[in-house]
Amino acid sequence: MRKLMPAVGAVAAAALCVAAAMVGAQEPKGGERLELPAPQTEGGRPLMQVLKDRKSSRSFSAEPLPAQQLSNLLWAAWGVNRPDSGKRTAPSAVNWQHMDVYVAMADGLYLYNAQAHALDLVRARDVRAVTGRQDFVGAAPLNLVYVSDWARMGRASEDDKAFYSAAAAGFISQNVYLYCASEGLATVVRALIDRPALAGAMGLRPDQKIVLAQTVGHPQ
Repeated sequence: MRKLMPAVGAVAAAALCVAAAMVGAQEPKGGERLELPAPQTEGGRPLMQVLKDRKSSRSFSAEPLPAQQLSNLLWAAWGVNRPDSGKRTAPSAVNWQHMDVYVAMADGLYLYNAQAHALDLVRARDVRAVTGRQDFVGAAPLNLVYVSDWARMGRASEDDKAFYSAAAAGFISQNVYLYCASEGLATVVRALIDRPALAGAMGLRPDQKIVLAQTVGHPQ
């Protein structure tokens, strides 16, 4: 892994610990990029067993996810599964692809770049505690924040934008649930969020709407 940008400063060592197997850091426009290992798209448990074991958990170990597991999780959530068309693992109305998955970890807040299958640094600080109102969110290793960019939804009405955003976040969060059930990870999707505070911490525009958050980690 190439040395992280000086602007990341003291968080560089933490980033290496959290993403130990991530390689080939590159500098995208606006921040540091952490490349993810290629997703492992074969294997896993049978679907019917995974559906049987799917559940919400609110008790998490502080142990970070290995880089390969993080890679697989993000690809399952909202990765590109048809490279010829750029379409994703979850459906998107009119193929707007208006959803963004933000990844809050101890070393910073990242945006999942599905086309590059990488994490682009957004904030080099820990915002996990702001992603929800429950105590466990600040100590869990990973919080995903599902944000709908209404600017990508054309001339749809506000009611339709809200509806399609909620549906898309549901599809993505269920993908995460199924992956976690297959891998023995704990997860819970959450709507109890101080959205103005979190939007400020993330630096979102007014037309970027926080829909849901989801905590993931090893069970405690």
